[in-house]
Amino acid sequence: MRFWIQFAFCCALAVLLGAALGGCAPGQGQTDDEKEPHFVLGQSKVNAMDYGGAIDAFEESLEANPQSAAAHFELGWLYEEKAPDSAAAIYHYERYLKMNPNAGNAALIKQRIDACKRQLATDVLGLPSSSAAQQQLEKLAEQNRDLQQQVDRLQETVKQWNAYYASQLAARSNLPPQNISIAQPNPNPAPDGIPAQQPATSGLTRTKPAPPKPVAPRTHTVVAGETAAGIARQAGVKLSALEAANPGTNPSRIRVGQVLNLPPP
Repeated sequence: MRFWIQFAFCCALAVLLGAALGGCAPGQGQTDDEKEPHFVLGQSKVNAMDYGGAIDAFEESLEANPQSAAAHFELGWLYEEKAPDSAAAIYHYERYLKMNPNAGNAALIKQRIDACKRQLATDVLGLPSSSAAQQQLEKLAEQNRDLQQQVDRLQETVKQWNAYYASQLAARSNLPPQNISIAQPNPNPAPDGIPAQQPATSGLTRTKPAPPKPVAPRTHTVVAGETAAGIARQAGVKLSALEAANPGTNPSRIRVGQVLNLPPP
């Protein structure tokens, strides 16, 4: 009886020892990856908000175990959120998916990769952010409204000028025609020696031209600083003509307030 008890105890001990040895054997799972000392140190650094130290610890964890998908995941989000490096974040996220293609968060990781790629393109190409682009669009829209208002005002002004021009044309077209007589040629000229008969005017009367209106004489009142030569040049006449139009006046002794007659140009 005692033999069987000892035998059972040995079997149980062997099972426990095999299980323990199996946990430390190669081919560890993700849970075992997270027990790696550098990985554990990295998690403690994250909890202490020492993100630079956490990155160093997870990098050392990858050196100890290059197949650690968990370390790649931790480095991915650290490079995305805590130490912005979009290229490094994309690399570690993609390595995580390659080592763990059936991960439950695979769809979310792909979205994060796309976001990092957009951010990388923005950083490299200098593309404006969404908020800056929205501000530019609003500014352009406001400028467009101002230009449209200016165009509307110009169109209204042109419309008013067109209406004024049309009214002037209509007023001119309503003026009564002038009474102008037209001389009709004599179809039957009289022979030599016989006075020619006056042709009929067909009801049109010949009007005499109006006598020219008398031209009012031009004058100029001398102001301070003016000379006779300067006044003649301003009036467009010769100095001799200005002297002739003002007999008895010495051109070199004109005075302020004196009224001079200006000859026609």
